[in-house]
Amino acid sequence: MNMDENYKKFAERHAPKSPIVKDCLMAFWVGGLICVIGQAFSDFYKSRGASEETTKMLVPVTLIFLAAIFTGIGVFDRIAKHAGAGTLVPITGFANSVVAPAIDNKAEGWILGLGAKIFIIAGPVILYGTLASVIYGLIYYIVGLF
Repeated sequence: MNMDENYKKFAERHAPKSPIVKDCLMAFWVGGLICVIGQAFSDFYKSRGASEETTKMLVPVTLIFLAAIFTGIGVFDRIAKHAGAGTLVPITGFANSVVAPAIDNKAEGWILGLGAKIFIIAGPVILYGTLASVIYGLIYYIVGLF
């Protein structure tokens, strides 16, 4: 048995057990609550006379704004601590992944701190999301030829 296997067994014995059912339920409820909040904003904007197209633009902007503000004042991280993956509802999680590194690196200045590191977390998401969509599009196109 090599050292890697010994360490792996040691780590497994001493690692805290994750309450997976509780974590899944919290993620479900918090993610669902974020979606309900988005729907409430949609209904609110429509009740104020916004068109369907305008509402489809305003709701994501509102959720991004709120996630950025909550990240900046530390509320988003406290929610994420208990909700886990539930806060990763794509639009709010993406906003958090852009704002958090900007806040963490602001002391390094506008160029080397904020400018260089703002997309340190979101960059790979953008890259691989775009790559996956291109691959999916190519597969869809090729299947459509038959």
